[in-house]
Amino acid sequence: MSTKRNIFEEVGTAADTRPAATPGLIDKGRTGARGAIRVWLIFLFALVVAMIAVGGLTRLTDSGLSITEWRPITGALPPMSEAEWQSEFLKYQQIDEWRIQNQWMQMADFKVIYWWEWGHRQLGRVIGLVWAAGFVWFGIRRQIPPGFTPKLLLLGALGGAQGAIGWWMVASGVTQGEGMVDVASYRLATHLGLAFVILGFITWYIMELGRSAQDLMQARRARESRQWGMSTGLLHFTLLQILIGALVAGIDAGRSYTDWPLMGGQFFPASALVLEPFWRNFFESPGLVQFIHRITGYLLAAFAVVVWLRGRRSAHPRTRFAFNAMICAMSLQIVLGIVTVLYGAPVHIAIFHQLLAVVVWVLILRARFLSGYPVATSLRGSS
Repeated sequence: MSTKRNIFEEVGTAADTRPAATPGLIDKGRTGARGAIRVWLIFLFALVVAMIAVGGLTRLTDSGLSITEWRPITGALPPMSEAEWQSEFLKYQQIDEWRIQNQWMQMADFKVIYWWEWGHRQLGRVIGLVWAAGFVWFGIRRQIPPGFTPKLLLLGALGGAQGAIGWWMVASGVTQGEGMVDVASYRLATHLGLAFVILGFITWYIMELGRSAQDLMQARRARESRQWGMSTGLLHFTLLQILIGALVAGIDAGRSYTDWPLMGGQFFPASALVLEPFWRNFFESPGLVQFIHRITGYLLAAFAVVVWLRGRRSAHPRTRFAFNAMICAMSLQIVLGIVTVLYGAPVHIAIFHQLLAVVVWVLILRARFLSGYPVATSLRGSS
């Protein structure tokens, strides 16, 4: 039997025995496993960076043409017997690279370059398996946040395309009687450029998943549009420079002129336009390709300073810090680029130059992200 309540009794003084309301399963599923997927993408990010490094070392050691066939499944196993090694070496001896410049090689020398290329391809397979395993796992458990399924599928599609482009690149150098001893530089540039695009998407998704969907929606209202547009332009300009750098690497143009700021004692190298037809110079002339890379680098540096000055005016401390980090990395990359030229692009400096390009790329992406989704700052200055 219920007792009468005193009119002076305050509401809520008695213990409330009613169970607290909890979100339903539908509401719970709306956010997905953002943290776990972010960790998975960070792992993929590390693998792609390693892939870029191994790919660069494979090129710098002239190992890329050691495997003359594309076998996505059976190629996962290396030669297991002496007969299989002899078979692989015999295939390599049929192509122009061996006939023109590597006839000195013995089996031990061939194994060195074979393992570099095999490791490069194997790492690509590992990346594909890690993506597939993660996507299936989170998909089956229905933990993918709303709107992220197409994004994660895009990563898988780009990864598959990268494998096909990798063979398209290698096939350009696996020739007989055509005089090719390297892959086509424009195909190398396509391959490296797509690697940076994939890395860019992964980086962006990691940053998105690092904050709640509600936070991103609110932050977007405070977007610094001018800054966002300028950082977008810097991102595209940097990718262009990376592609030109791949052309330089593809024809070893970095070892052709080792003085700076001049090239062979001249502003414009004398051998820049010697190839016929004329268009070949833009892809195959070491003098012209390196000259373009240098001039584009100067222009990129100037534009980066302009973007940085704009970023320093941001009202948000984290955004300002992001632009400061970007200009520091860009400055270091410029110095390292000059050092690479002066020392004739030795392997250890050249690969550091390539990896620092990854750092610059990621820091530009972060500055752009914080321009579009600034972190709110309290009056006391703490975010």
